[in-house]
Amino acid sequence: MSEAESPIGPSQGAGGGNWERRVLEELLKASVDEQRRRRRWGIFFKLLGFGYLFCLLFVGLGFFTGKDKTVSGRHTALVELNGVIAAEGEASADRINTGLQEAFKDTDTVGVILRINSPGGSPVQAGQINQEIRRQRGLHPKVPLYVVVEDICASGGYYVAAAADRIFVDRASLVGSIGVLMDGFGFTGVMDKVGVERRLLTAGENKGFLDPFSPMNPAQKAFAQKMLDEIHQQFIDVVRAGRGARLKEGPETFSGLVWTGQRSIELGLSDALGSVDYVAREVVKAEDIVDFTPRENLAERVARRFGAAATQVLLGSGYRLR
Repeated sequence: MSEAESPIGPSQGAGGGNWERRVLEELLKASVDEQRRRRRWGIFFKLLGFGYLFCLLFVGLGFFTGKDKTVSGRHTALVELNGVIAAEGEASADRINTGLQEAFKDTDTVGVILRINSPGGSPVQAGQINQEIRRQRGLHPKVPLYVVVEDICASGGYYVAAAADRIFVDRASLVGSIGVLMDGFGFTGVMDKVGVERRLLTAGENKGFLDPFSPMNPAQKAFAQKMLDEIHQQFIDVVRAGRGARLKEGPETFSGLVWTGQRSIELGLSDALGSVDYVAREVVKAEDIVDFTPRENLAERVARRFGAAATQVLLGSGYRLR
């Protein structure tokens, strides 16, 4: 068959090739465009994710934190004491005292509320906060300080509260536990069973004081008890000085027992029922509340937890108000 007689001539065959080429080009172009779109969206979401992480980092490091002072004019200052009272904790004396100092220093502060929710902790830290409350009340005699108890104000928490002008509680709050304890573990029986020998060398007969891997030494036990009794008496003196004639002492007052908020009012350990809002509105007569509590940032929280873990490993046990 000649070229002229071919069913598909040269022009028709070329046209078919161009058509296929165009289809391939369109498919390739669509594929490239799709890849570009995916790449752009991928970059967008990555940038969005990085931005979110940076915001969390800045907030965690304290760039956007601080006291909540959005009220101008007369107000009630609030400082919060939450958790175990410890030197490296959120409820350390340094942190709480800083908040108290800022609260009293503000010329628009009409009254200060210390909101406590703590089971206790270090007697040293609690004592330092108690002393700072007394100092600030002396420097600012016209600015009262009231404690408002939430769930619990026990032991070291109550040591702090005793310095307040008045203590307000909820009916179901837990208040009291005026006592001191020192706890730990003894492993001598376990060591005997598994055949482990304790090798402790000391310079000074009491350097291994209350070592958990050695039998209890009666003389060391008596010494520890005397130390606890001394600290307990300091606690009792602080409560008596703070509560004065309001305290209705009985045989169980300083025994370490804890009472409900309602019962604590009857015993003179607290004064009345009331929340933070109630005290600000009805007692201080300044309904606007400004929070002066220093906030812990991410870096401090990590350092605190690492330090607390290291201290626990090194010391093992200690005494505390609880």
